Amino acid sequence: MDVKGVLGMISFDGEWITITKTPVGSRPAPVRIRAADVTGTRLKPGSRLFHGYVQFLLPGASAGGEKAGVMHGGRPPYEDPHSLSIPRKSNDAAEKLVAAIEQARG
Repeated sequence: MDVKGVLGMISFDGEWITITKTPVGSRPAPVRIRAADVTGTRLKPGSRLFHGYVQFLLPGASAGGEKAGVMHGGRPPYEDPHSLSIPRKSNDAAEKLVAAIEQARG
């Protein structure tokens, strides 16, 4: 199960979540998270004007808060390794991904 995001993607194989961000000019550095280790998920759907995001909450890690501003407003910072911004066209896939992860957690 894959969700294409803004400058990256999230994959879920039933047990592991892989967030691969593709920064400009450097190699992607994937972050792997076991679904059983996730304590919560946040999903903010994208709209016509603004991107949304998917964020995973882990014990002992501080969740990146939403930034303010015109370009990045309402999303966690790009540097947050446990989140990814998503465009509006990925809303349905992101909802299915979050539901599958919640089911795997439980």
